[in-house]
Amino acid sequence: MTGITSREVRLASRPQGVPTAANFTLAQVELAPLRDQQVLVRNLFMSVDPYMRGRMNDAESYIQPFELGKALEGRAIGEVVESASGEFNPGDAVSSNLGWRECFIASPGELRRVNRDVQPLSAYLGALGMTGMTAWVGLRLAEVKSGDVVYISGAAGAVGSVAGQLAKLRGCRVIGSTRSLEKVDFLRDECGFDIAFSYKVGPVAEQLSIEAPEGIDVYFDNVGGKTLEAALSVLRVHGRIIACGSISGYNDKKPRPGPSNLFNMITKRLTMKGLIVGDWLDLRPEFEGEVGGLIRSGKLRNKETVADGIEQAVPSFIGLFRGRNLGKMVVKLA
Repeated sequence: MTGITSREVRLASRPQGVPTAANFTLAQVELAPLRDQQVLVRNLFMSVDPYMRGRMNDAESYIQPFELGKALEGRAIGEVVESASGEFNPGDAVSSNLGWRECFIASPGELRRVNRDVQPLSAYLGALGMTGMTAWVGLRLAEVKSGDVVYISGAAGAVGSVAGQLAKLRGCRVIGSTRSLEKVDFLRDECGFDIAFSYKVGPVAEQLSIEAPEGIDVYFDNVGGKTLEAALSVLRVHGRIIACGSISGYNDKKPRPGPSNLFNMITKRLTMKGLIVGDWLDLRPEFEGEVGGLIRSGKLRNKETVADGIEQAVPSFIGLFRGRNLGKMVVKLA
């Protein structure tokens, strides 16, 4: 097959503070005919995630920065259009890290077949994907057990909403904080949180003291900053913190000072563990077995905010930092 034209989103400049549309360009490319052992994939869905903001800086982290003038990368679910490899056939649904583009050519090693019976297939980007697995691994690292009081910040997002549901299924009392009252209702009514509140209504520390007067056992941190400081003030002795994300500071031009009450780590004998889900991919079959079963049985919701078309990829990504998503933010490409 020849003459396949695709569009892709490229990083035009490195953001200073909150990204803007000017930091990106939408380019058209012509894909070459397949060579031996290559596969042509049309993306159906792509993911936008807060961690991608860090890759837009020219600084080494746990993952390489995006290159200027090159297409961005991220998780995507696609369909094989043409294959010159015996490992994949046309019609196969596959996951890849080659999002932010409509079509692409890849080697078999860059693709992973997924089950087409899972509907919507975008669940492989959310509750059944890396965000869901992040929640699942985080609770495992925190050694969450029945009876624990678990507080989750950024609770209405892709990771937080799944973490809260899983914690409830493990017999925990779950508290979540989020931006808007609409999201508070979502956490209570759809995700089953025992308590949910908006950090816009009042200081998090004050609201936590009211909702958990005897303290919390686990803090699942997606926000960092003042919210981490608030959690440190209400954690019980031998409490546990999972450091998953720090979205409150992703767009800061200068690093923020650490929590003023970090000495609580000592006085309360707390444990804080950092989490990068890529360290735990050997557990993916176990995760998919458990969480896939919960989704099929209706015990766990895969909530999505879906935008349509690659033109919406950049606005959807920027919208993450303005709280415009309920659950996982996904862009539908085909």
